[in-house]
Amino acid sequence: MLIENCTIDDFNQITRDIIDFWGSDRTLSMHHPYLVHEFGNTAFVIRNNGVVIAYLFGFFSQTESVGYVHLIGVREQYQKQGLGELLYANFIQLSKSKGIQKLKAVTTPTNTKSINFHQKKIGMTLLGLPNSEGINVIRGYSGPDKETVVFEKIL
Repeated sequence: MLIENCTIDDFNQITRDIIDFWGSDRTLSMHHPYLVHEFGNTAFVIRNNGVVIAYLFGFFSQTESVGYVHLIGVREQYQKQGLGELLYANFIQLSKSKGIQKLKAVTTPTNTKSINFHQKKIGMTLLGLPNSEGINVIRGYSGPDKETVVFEKIL
C-alpha cells in the first residue's frame, strides 16, 4: 500500500465520511484543517482507487524530542489488515530521521480497542497510575479531573 501526504481534498473526504472510520462522529471536533495546512508533512493517507481508507495525523513537539500521533483512523471495512501499523511504521521512520527519540499518543480509558492496538500492535506503554478500573491514566492531562490514557514508545 502506498502512503502519501494528506491533501485538503483527502481531509474533506475523511471528515465527510467520519462515521465510516470511527463508527460515530465523536472525534469530528478533533479533526481540523490545520492538521493538513500546518502539519501536512506529517499527515498521511492510504487510498484505494482514490478513496481514503486510512489516515494518520501527527506532528512533532516544539518543547521536547517527541513525535505525537493526534489521530489515526481506518475505515471499518479495512480494519485488521495492518493499515494502522503501516501508517505508524511510516511515522516512526520519519520521526527517527528527524532525530525524534520518543513517540506519544492518547485515548480515553474506555477505548479498549485503541488501548489494545497501541499496546499489542505498536508496542507502546501506558504512562500514569491505575484508575479504579486498573487502567493506567494521567489525571488532568486533557483537562481538569479528566483521566487520559497516555501512550509512549521510546524510539
